[in-house]
Amino acid sequence: MRVVLAGTGSAVGKTTISTGIMKALSKEQKVQPFKVGPDYIDPTYHTLATGNISRNLDSFFMNDLQIREAFERGLKISNSNMGIIEGVRGLYEGISPIGDVGNTASIAKALNAPVILILNSRSLVKSAAAVVIGFKTLDPTVKIEGVILNLVKNRKHYLKTKEAVEKLANTPVIGGIPRDETISVEQRHLGLVPAVERESILRNIEDWGQVMEENIDLDALIAIMKEAENLPEGREPLFNKESKGNLKIGVAKDEVFTFYYQDNLESLEANNADLVYFSPLNDDEVPDVDAVYIGGGYPEIFGKELAANYSMRTSLKKFHKDNRPIYAECGGLMYLTRSINHHEMCDVFPYPSHMTKKPQALSYVIARAAHDNIIIPEGEIFHGHEFHYSQLELGNSKPKFAFNIMRGRGVIDSMDGLMSKNTLASYVHTHVAACPTFASKLVRSALGDY
Repeated sequence: MRVVLAGTGSAVGKTTISTGIMKALSKEQKVQPFKVGPDYIDPTYHTLATGNISRNLDSFFMNDLQIREAFERGLKISNSNMGIIEGVRGLYEGISPIGDVGNTASIAKALNAPVILILNSRSLVKSAAAVVIGFKTLDPTVKIEGVILNLVKNRKHYLKTKEAVEKLANTPVIGGIPRDETISVEQRHLGLVPAVERESILRNIEDWGQVMEENIDLDALIAIMKEAENLPEGREPLFNKESKGNLKIGVAKDEVFTFYYQDNLESLEANNADLVYFSPLNDDEVPDVDAVYIGGGYPEIFGKELAANYSMRTSLKKFHKDNRPIYAECGGLMYLTRSINHHEMCDVFPYPSHMTKKPQALSYVIARAAHDNIIIPEGEIFHGHEFHYSQLELGNSKPKFAFNIMRGRGVIDSMDGLMSKNTLASYVHTHVAACPTFASKLVRSALGDY
């Protein structure tokens, strides 16, 4: 069973509704959540709602065969037969104004999955039917099997709009969510507030689940999922499995560093690496490991606390000086600079970093390895994404960069991936499906084969 919960656009309530539905159905079903696109925030809500780690599906990172592999793999690991996929932005919004790459529709088509369209129905009645008709006719191969109306004024408004959509757009309306500020979610510059920062998030999710139970016909939703046709044939592995050595990789994971794709972590384990989680915020030093992986997050929010942990900062710098591999992305890159907003950091790279009011980069990335490095051989091309509100102050220095950015911005002058000894730090986030050597090469590097 599977379904894609897609919006007509951004800010129509996809995350609240999707998370609430996942929570409601998890009371009696084992739900495996998924998120379309390069998103770390929404999956934290999904994971808390279902008890199963949410996974990303992305047609810029994956071909159709890999999308199906990632979907089936997620279901198998969680021992679930129900996959619920939250879309990204509008159903058809991708990297091209006319193509499908990077959009929600591409995932629905790769999985042959029914779509429930989430529509902001404020001030709409008959026009809601026109919106649904437009979405259905733009690409008839996308199977829009139901509609959820969000922000309905009252029961009368809901029933009139439901009648319009069902009779004029020939599509069942399976629920209407009332206007209620208590079921909205806070926003932050990179998206939704991370769930790990909200002590009350579990209570909020309970509330969202209750609202969905009361206002959505969950039996009708399950029936739509059950009627989904078989998954198309064809599968392709997400990553290389080459390493035969056993080693330990330290993964920085705490309130600060939370941005990791589950497939990336599991690809390291599949290459015989034991993952040892540690906290740059709370622990005294790097654990006894052979390599370190520092993901993204919000180090700028915890700048004072990170600076206060002098022993951890010096431990990481010594790890670097000892020529042991460190791979860092975005927030991890900032942590390895000299400072963040004047708070001292690890000084692996001797450049200050600071936050800006406007986004410095927000896009999918295509990059070529200018030099052999700890995740990808020289000359290879990989895909990633960047979204950050920070800058590095390089001055007149000319650091060695691992990547030439063919699409996107990078650190400066279409270059990214600061290199020093066996450390690589970049603004680019990547998914192992888009960089299949990521795990195998990082493990080989940790074993000294670099």
